[in-house]
Amino acid sequence: MTKAEAWTIGRVLEWATSDFRSRGLPNARLDAEVLLAFAIGDTRVKLVVDRDRPLLPEELTKFRELVVRRRTSEPVAYLVGTREFYGRPFRVDARVLVPRPDTEALVDVALARTARVSMSLRALDLCTGSGCVAITLARERPTSHVYATDTSEGALAVARDNALRLGATNVAFARADLLEGLQRFGRVDLVVANPPYIPTDEIATLAADVRSYEPRAALDGGADGLDLVRRIVTDAPRVLVAEGVLEVEVGAGQAARVFELFRAQGFAEIRVAKDYGGIERVVSGVWPSGT
Repeated sequence: MTKAEAWTIGRVLEWATSDFRSRGLPNARLDAEVLLAFAIGDTRVKLVVDRDRPLLPEELTKFRELVVRRRTSEPVAYLVGTREFYGRPFRVDARVLVPRPDTEALVDVALARTARVSMSLRALDLCTGSGCVAITLARERPTSHVYATDTSEGALAVARDNALRLGATNVAFARADLLEGLQRFGRVDLVVANPPYIPTDEIATLAADVRSYEPRAALDGGADGLDLVRRIVTDAPRVLVAEGVLEVEVGAGQAARVFELFRAQGFAEIRVAKDYGGIERVVSGVWPSGT
């Protein structure tokens, strides 16, 4: 093979990008770059710097295997095993949802609304999944005590591994169905949750990498998407201190209905916050004293 015909980084990148586009995969160029950087064990910047370097046989083999898997819409985060959240790399696999930038709004709201107890925060993260929210809160507030729960032992194993790797020693994990049996932790200043909120009938319309690979139990929120949200809003006062905060991530178009759930339950200072894409993503409220 001549130098012009060699499978250089640049040539391979163009081939994979074209291949992904022809199959209708979104973010074709970005996906190709992320997978190739992973295959060669380097950064995306090096793909530009070393554009003319021929791939080693083992690098080419690894990359081709990744391309074949991505063609079936397997999430890139599962292929490379990590996804960044709030500036930290979280390990992910098929046992957990892939952390999304939308959910960073949940952390932003939590930090802002609990500023008064920033040195002594006690927080409970429901439906923790990969642990991205609980661990981020624990690292951003190192003097806090964070409890995180999930019904999936697989998800909890992933979350515990992330906490260990990221140095979040102030997080405790437990298997629980939302708030059942959590009185043993005592009352907390914050309950935060990113529960399943996709209406059952809409799951089939999601992108293939979501509907076919991410755990359905972490997506399906029942007929209108709010089955678990209702339970959380109803039960949270049992574990919140006076002036404690409840916040829940919701799907596009759900914020108004969830706002009314908070109001009907007796929460005060109810607010709706948008994510980075401008979607109303987080509903939060304060449990008033004297109730």
